[in-house]
Amino acid sequence: MTNDISFEEAMIELEKIVEKLEMGDVPLEKAIVYYQEGMKLSKVCNDKLINVQDKMTQIMNEHGELEPFEIQEEE
Repeated sequence: MTNDISFEEAMIELEKIVEKLEMGDVPLEKAIVYYQEGMKLSKVCNDKLINVQDKMTQIMNEHGELEPFEIQEEE
């Protein structure tokens, strides 16, 4: 998995992995593979969000807004 995947595509794939793991009938070896792939997708999503946050902060600073832009996570 590379950063070439879009944020939305990574989230869809991550959701599919979570659904498979939640079923509970996945063999241990396969669950580990799913977990590793999920962690990679999670990192891709996080990196993309940080990139967007940095860009938004830069845009706001260019327009006189001094407070950093922060993405709010859903609870």
